[in-house]
Amino acid sequence: MKAITVTDQAAGTAGMTLADQPEPQPAINDVLVEIHASGFVNTELSWPSTWTDRLDRDRTPTIPGHELAGVVTALGYGTTGLSVGQRVFGLTDWYRDGTLAEYAAVEARNLAPLPDDIDFTVGASLPISGLTAWQGLFDHGRLQKGQRVMAHGAAGAVGAMVTQLAHEFGAHVIGTGRERDRQKALDLGANEFVDLDNQALEDIGGVDLVFDLIGGEIGKRSARLVRSGGAVVSVVGPVEEPPADGRAIDFVVEADRAQLREIVQRVRDGRLRTNVGTVATLDDAVAAFNSTERRPGKTIIRVRP
Repeated sequence: MKAITVTDQAAGTAGMTLADQPEPQPAINDVLVEIHASGFVNTELSWPSTWTDRLDRDRTPTIPGHELAGVVTALGYGTTGLSVGQRVFGLTDWYRDGTLAEYAAVEARNLAPLPDDIDFTVGASLPISGLTAWQGLFDHGRLQKGQRVMAHGAAGAVGAMVTQLAHEFGAHVIGTGRERDRQKALDLGANEFVDLDNQALEDIGGVDLVFDLIGGEIGKRSARLVRSGGAVVSVVGPVEEPPADGRAIDFVVEADRAQLREIVQRVRDGRLRTNVGTVATLDDAVAAFNSTERRPGKTIIRVRP
């Protein structure tokens, strides 16, 4: 099969190569998925799991990518819950070869059915962004109706999901970003917007939950705004200065079939908008990842027409 591979961490996306790789075989409780569309996060190339296995042994050349939408073509021994020919989408294991390929072997529990009326490109854009937002807001942030939520990067791939879900569940959402993102964030459901280049973050007053996608000095200043009993939820590493009288949580997103179902149902009925930017073929994937002219939003590789 054709796949994108990486062997040199220092080279970044410029070191990606389109190569012939053996087609994977499904293990116990796996399915083999014919991939139609794949998502990719640039920070993958800095993750230890991209380069070594759980015993810290080199596993290059590695196939990156952990988001997929496709069709089940084979079942591993003992696999239940999915069937051959079924459309699926989901998030693959960090330590396995990924989804920038024509096929991937995936644990069945990491996948959810993809409804017939959802395009594969849309399906592949949802797992990391959607699950990160869902788990950060509800599992870790314990969001309650009426709370004030600061959503950093409110117009980005994850931030857009945070903004929409928080708004749906009755929060007062303060989005942040650059001035060019203001209208998009407001359209997605933000009640207020802070231009981080030109406005003082502190002017918004206290908040109950900060969803931090930035870290650094912005993260520290945000934590100081958290009210008693509130929380900072971070996906960019440990919170450097936790709130004085609140919780600080950093987490890594996990696959969850039930949550994937919740997310895709919201896309179907119009409650949740995706944030797809550049769409490229597998043959053009390396060029797309290294282009300086990518469209805003998530880059998706369309593996099959």
